[in-house]
Amino acid sequence: MRLQIVTPLAVEADLADIATVRADDRTGSFMILPRHADFITVLTITVVEWSTVTGETGHIAVRGGILRVEGGELVQIATRQAVSGPTLEKLGTAVLDQLRDEAETEAKTRVAATRLHMGLIRQLDRYLQTGRGYFIPGTEGAFSSQAGESGVVDEQWD
Repeated sequence: MRLQIVTPLAVEADLADIATVRADDRTGSFMILPRHADFITVLTITVVEWSTVTGETGHIAVRGGILRVEGGELVQIATRQAVSGPTLEKLGTAVLDQLRDEAETEAKTRVAATRLHMGLIRQLDRYLQTGRGYFIPGTEGAFSSQAGESGVVDEQWD
């Protein structure tokens, strides 16, 4: 068989002479052998394991994805993210390092978004504290007492 694992950014694996492929979907673990019937499934976060006809093994952790078997000889996996390693132990270390990096990036992004949100709230509070008029929904363009006959506040916006 042939095994292909691809992400949006790279081809993580393109291997020939594969004897078995093991992965997990929401129903559990399954194995693909040569001459398997055409098949498609949605993978969970899993470690895809394979062995070659010479007995060598390999592992790649995938963050979900789609596994497809075509013609009993081609196994294709499309995933958003894949992390490979030469051994299962080293793969575990690589996955942990990558997950830590992602967690740090997500935390920085969350802090930046919170700062923007708080800045917006402070700006709105400052604007409301100046005593300027405000729009009253459902009153045909009417504003607070500072609005003229046209319903528009005469002062300029900051």
